[in-house]
Amino acid sequence: MTAVILTGCTTQQLHGFLPGFTDDGQAATNNTDMVASLWVNAWIVLLAVGIITWGLMLWAMVVYRRRKTDTGLPVQMRYNMPIEIFYTVVPLILVVGFFAFTARDQEILQAVDENPDVTITAIGKQWAWDFEYNGTEDDGSDTVWTMGIQAQTDAEGNVDESQLPTLYLPVNESVTINLESRDVIHSFWIVEFLYKKDLYIGKDNSWSFTPTREGTYAGKCAELCGEYHSMMLFQVKVVSAKEYQDYLASLQEAGQTGDIQEAYNRLDNLPGTGETTSEGDE
Repeated sequence: MTAVILTGCTTQQLHGFLPGFTDDGQAATNNTDMVASLWVNAWIVLLAVGIITWGLMLWAMVVYRRRKTDTGLPVQMRYNMPIEIFYTVVPLILVVGFFAFTARDQEILQAVDENPDVTITAIGKQWAWDFEYNGTEDDGSDTVWTMGIQAQTDAEGNVDESQLPTLYLPVNESVTINLESRDVIHSFWIVEFLYKKDLYIGKDNSWSFTPTREGTYAGKCAELCGEYHSMMLFQVKVVSAKEYQDYLASLQEAGQTGDIQEAYNRLDNLPGTGETTSEGDE
């Protein structure tokens, strides 16, 4: 019966109305399906528990309601051992089960690939992102980077997506993103990838995954980080391996090479003013 009901669901419904999937069910990363499954299965269990609980409550209210012909007090029961064991053991099993499945998936999500195909450093700052594409040379001579500014809006508040910081990723290649902050706590969130990770001063975080579908994805800071937090947006473009290499080559031709930290340590424009600060200004 359940299988018949599920065949009538759309892809969006089958994945709990979460983003990250196309109409044919293709996921954005190798971990997106796992996150969606944890979400959907948790809701199925919770809804089942809720339906049983609400049903028992309604049954008790109807069957044991006080009637007009009743007199005195109902029979008082001190305890019911089977019921007490039931409502102690069942919640314990649910809690342990939820913890076990969450811990299992969390361990997979947080595992860092020591030998990824691509290594990138994402640097958060008030209120934008820099992306450094790390090369293979020990001296960093083949490292390239881009420096972003916060979202630019028109008079109606529409964001000019062409000016957003853009992170390029090669499809079907393993990626490790090292996360750093220049000032306060930020949170690196690619919405359709169904995962986010925080950036701290003095604590390095990393995130490993494999993009599995080409396309453009929205990203944002998910940690309140100051006055212009809502403007701390970026884009992710998942492209073919050739397009990715061509993009890196264009950055090298533009002279954006080496360690970006040596050139910039704060945002180089002031939100809403159109003014700029000099390189390296704090």
